Amino acid sequence: MPSPPSVPRAFPPHSSRRALRTGARCDQAALAVNPNFIAASADPTSARGRFGPQSSPLRSARRPSGFTLIEVLVALTIMAVMAMLTWRGIDGMARAQESTRRYTDDVLALQAGLSQWRADLDAMMVWPVTDGSPPYQTSASQRSLSWDGRLLRITRASAGEPAGGLRVVAWTRRPDGQWLRWQSAPFLSQNAWKAAWDNAENWSQTANEQAADGTGAQAVRVANATEWQVHYFRNNAWTNPLSSGAESAAAVGTLPDGVRLLINFAPGQAINGPMVLDWVRPNFGGAS
Repeated sequence: MPSPPSVPRAFPPHSSRRALRTGARCDQAALAVNPNFIAASADPTSARGRFGPQSSPLRSARRPSGFTLIEVLVALTIMAVMAMLTWRGIDGMARAQESTRRYTDDVLALQAGLSQWRADLDAMMVWPVTDGSPPYQTSASQRSLSWDGRLLRITRASAGEPAGGLRVVAWTRRPDGQWLRWQSAPFLSQNAWKAAWDNAENWSQTANEQAADGTGAQAVRVANATEWQVHYFRNNAWTNPLSSGAESAAAVGTLPDGVRLLINFAPGQAINGPMVLDWVRPNFGGAS
């Protein structure tokens, strides 16, 4: 006869029941020791923390510290750009400082030269009237101040030395545009004056800035000029002393009441372009 169909058991086998009882007792013992055992066991995150993928040794290893090659290259590029900008700034400051220094030097040199021009005229000597006596072949005014269109010669007293004698001063412009001033060594005799007067004219032929003629003369460059002229103030009018018929014979024999300098400074200097500088005799009481 066929065997009756098997009836499913309502309870697990004996061995399974024993395992359940044993696990229950273990849970009760763990609960007695740690009241939070149930909460910790029920927390899914705790299980993942202990047994999940994050517990893998490869994932738990920390990333090595340091910079990548790209980061180093970017940092070096930024530092190079900053260094270049800094160098340009420093170079610009140095150039500006040098330009300011040259400008200041040119202005001071020109101011000193123009002040010396006035000082030479202020100290101009008025010769006594001894026309015709040696070693003079010109009028007294021509021995004090002489302009020939290229060279201006002045006989003046030594600065700050009342007993230091006289000097001959010369102003001229070289063909290359340099405007120079020359002065002789001090002298006390008429023959020494004549020698210094002639030396000034000889120097103007070469206008050597060194002025090494063995007489103690000195020459200095004042500025660069494209052209220059000198006018005299006589009879309440400015005239060119080289113009024919501009002055009478009587006027030529007297010193002018004023001297006008017309000079055109060359480009490329701190001060360039035309300039007019007037000088009036200190004891002149008329209008100018």
